[in-house]
Amino acid sequence: MTADPNAATQAFPPPPHRRDSPARYLVPALVAAAVAVGLGVYGKVHDPTGTAFNLAGFSSTGAVKSWLATTAFFFALVQVVSAFMVYGKLPGPSWSATLHRWSGRIAFLVAVPVAVHCLYAFGYQTYSTRVMWHSALGCLFFGAFSAKMLLLRSERLPGWLLPLVGGLVFTGLTLLWLTSALWFFRTFGVST
Repeated sequence: MTADPNAATQAFPPPPHRRDSPARYLVPALVAAAVAVGLGVYGKVHDPTGTAFNLAGFSSTGAVKSWLATTAFFFALVQVVSAFMVYGKLPGPSWSATLHRWSGRIAFLVAVPVAVHCLYAFGYQTYSTRVMWHSALGCLFFGAFSAKMLLLRSERLPGWLLPLVGGLVFTGLTLLWLTSALWFFRTFGVST
């Protein structure tokens, strides 16, 4: 038996209409909460070591972390501007989406060693208001980031949801930078 190459093809039936379930938004929210709480609990029960790494060319671990955090913050700013270009709020080149994705990846990759050092060397601390806010914001940032990454893979999201979660991630990173790198530079001076 041979197939007729000129025969009409049979279309597959359309997929059944799926109703939007609140669970598809609940799962990223629960994962975000689990990540934030998990990091906080680990940071609180872990015995701080005082230091985790230092990088040649820098005068202190605080300088390394401050410059890495500043680099992450810079790429987060690029992410915000490129997001406005992707959503058509600012004019931008055809490669705005690529810039948005890569600036986010770089910001995250640069922020991870800072977070690992903070958790391992200091843990979750509350001895001053600034440090307490910094500890809480670090946990919340990585929770919100986890939710954003999960939502990126969801289909048919409401148009406001991803920008809202992305804004929370950016706000968290900004507040982390203000309570760490900016504080360090103001207290110890801008040095390497």
